[in-house]
Amino acid sequence: RLVIDPVTRITGGLRVEANVTNNRITEAYLAGTTVRGVELILAGRGPRGAWALTQRICGSCSVAHGIAAVRAVEHALDYSISSSSQLIRNLMHGTQYIHDHIKHFYQLQVLDWVDVISALKADVKATLTLSESINKAARTPHNYFAQIQNQLQELSNNNQLGIFKQAYWGHPAYLLAPEANLMIITHYFEAISWLREIVKLNTIFGGKYPHPNFVVGGTGYPIDLTSDSALNFKRLSQVRDIIIQINTFINQVYVPDTLAIVAGYKNWTKQGEGLGNFLTYGDFPLPDAGGIDGMLIPAGVILGRNLKSIQHPDLKNNKEIQEYISRSWYDYAQGPTSGLHPQSGETNLKYSGPQPPYQHLNTDHAYSWSKAPRWNGYAMEVGPLARMLILYANEQHQAKGLIDQALITLDLPLTALFSTMGRILSRALEAQFISMQMLDWYEHLLANIKHGDTNTFSNANWNSIPWPRNVQGIGSAESPQGALAHWVDVHNGVIKNYQIVAASTWNVSPRDHQDQPGACEAALQDNHTVYDIQQPLEILRTIHSFAPCLTCAVH
Repeated sequence: RLVIDPVTRITGGLRVEANVTNNRITEAYLAGTTVRGVELILAGRGPRGAWALTQRICGSCSVAHGIAAVRAVEHALDYSISSSSQLIRNLMHGTQYIHDHIKHFYQLQVLDWVDVISALKADVKATLTLSESINKAARTPHNYFAQIQNQLQELSNNNQLGIFKQAYWGHPAYLLAPEANLMIITHYFEAISWLREIVKLNTIFGGKYPHPNFVVGGTGYPIDLTSDSALNFKRLSQVRDIIIQINTFINQVYVPDTLAIVAGYKNWTKQGEGLGNFLTYGDFPLPDAGGIDGMLIPAGVILGRNLKSIQHPDLKNNKEIQEYISRSWYDYAQGPTSGLHPQSGETNLKYSGPQPPYQHLNTDHAYSWSKAPRWNGYAMEVGPLARMLILYANEQHQAKGLIDQALITLDLPLTALFSTMGRILSRALEAQFISMQMLDWYEHLLANIKHGDTNTFSNANWNSIPWPRNVQGIGSAESPQGALAHWVDVHNGVIKNYQIVAASTWNVSPRDHQDQPGACEAALQDNHTVYDIQQPLEILRTIHSFAPCLTCAVH
């Protein structure tokens, strides 16, 4: 029984217990080890401010939670927003996608594939040649890689590796050449300062980051080209500059680095799939109702890898999405074996696990603070891979072109996407896809302003006095980690019940009443051999491919 607790380089507390026979994983169990209770905190409060509290579930996913919360209330009140408001929300949400995907790749995941100590052996000239060969558009200073290598060498000599110290350097599963390791770890440092710059887009539109400001009925930032305290010419120019920076870094650094890693680890395109079931709610509404069902990313369900048969989820149908708790530390009034649709969901905490410190969880019973959501009884995977597959199945030409070109470059079949490495590649291609749309949204916003459409807020239903006595709403979104939805029940102007099913609630869910594993558990059980159980690098690789956010999962 192999135990990792806590899993690092993720958000929140995650424990993994895996049964290993002859170094092969036979069963895996994921446990969310903390609980938040945000749904309970929201009860009795005004719904118009729910976005501010739900954002505090997670600093990384705050834009997605803010958008889902305002959409839930707007749906409950039949509240429409202007075209310019929607474009601004899209730009903010798209920026979070880019920020999250690149942060996750470089700061949280790349060390699973890149050996930092090996980079000290790299030939600097050969590294420069490698960099220019995979990215002919970039112009790297001649001494750029040498500077990073010298800094790493100094840290190593002084035993001051810091965040790089407690790792599995030298593990035989690291396959990249020293030059590739140096190139990518150099971009690791470059990404840190770059990420700080691009979030300025969300500080322009939302006042701050993380947890930018939202408002039911639109956005909280007016458009007035002559005002110093509104969206004016100067700030519009700043937004455009940031979008150009985003496209440049993704095309010249992030995607080439991802392709280099996939090319070096093609064996990881044959393991780590698990379920083969994928779910999206759809997102990025298009003001002109273009795209598919008015969304850039459509809603859809794929079962058993079948891209030719796409089903459509209905978040209102109380038989489709249900949350189970037979292996979770909660209780339902009807008992732990029943499933509840989130609109009538319950949050009753009931810890029944061992008292710490303990050696193992009793995984035959409740073992996690995450619930187990299911769609029509199926465990589902959500996230960038699910979205890119849905786009591909719907033959969205830009997304399909990016996928096809990457697979041709790598000499891989489409089935390679159903894997640990497929998630990593899909995340990079999705970032590229979203960045392509951001310039279109920006140009659309400029066109609106040119034609006098500067309205960013409607107060039509802001006053709660004429609200119906009882209203319910659903706010769905696609967070960077996957499908996210908020269900709100408003009674006499205040929240009676608030339920959230986050992306990581789907992906790191425990087993359910039918003993079905969640997506990440199933992926770890798919063709995983652990070379050294004292250094379970293989487990980290697959877990990190989901970009799990446990603070969201156990909200």
